[in-house]
Amino acid sequence: MADLSARDIEKVKFAFSIYDFEGNETMDAFYMGECLRALNLNPTLAVLEKLGLAKKKKEKKFKLDEFLPIYAQVKKDKDAGSYEDFIEVLKLYDKDSNGTMMYAELEHILISLGERLEKEELTPILLECCPEEDEDGFVPYAPFLKKLCEGVKA
Repeated sequence: MADLSARDIEKVKFAFSIYDFEGNETMDAFYMGECLRALNLNPTLAVLEKLGLAKKKKEKKFKLDEFLPIYAQVKKDKDAGSYEDFIEVLKLYDKDSNGTMMYAELEHILISLGERLEKEELTPILLECCPEEDEDGFVPYAPFLKKLCEGVKA
């Protein structure tokens, strides 16, 4: 792969080997998203489905040489966003420029923008990652994003 460094290829080989549960140098396509996220990428479900994500286990398998171009494509995708990108977006909702925003606005953004979430999907995320709102309904957004982005890398 001309657009991947030797270090990238080694990282991909290592992550791929972790998801090679059967030891036959293949990875179930069901785990493609998890493997890419373990490699510090953040593809959306739409991107994963376009690249061949399987809905069920044992529907489809990838060999390493089939997975490397997928990794390269997702790596160069500029739509994934980073912690810094998300901070800049949430600053738009920081009316007092003090690092806080309305909890209700954060909830609305996560439910309705981008890859939409249902309220039932969002509740555990907010409980795990979001600090408690103050008496005026504001939450600091930087700690929320830090926990959320760390969760993606883990």
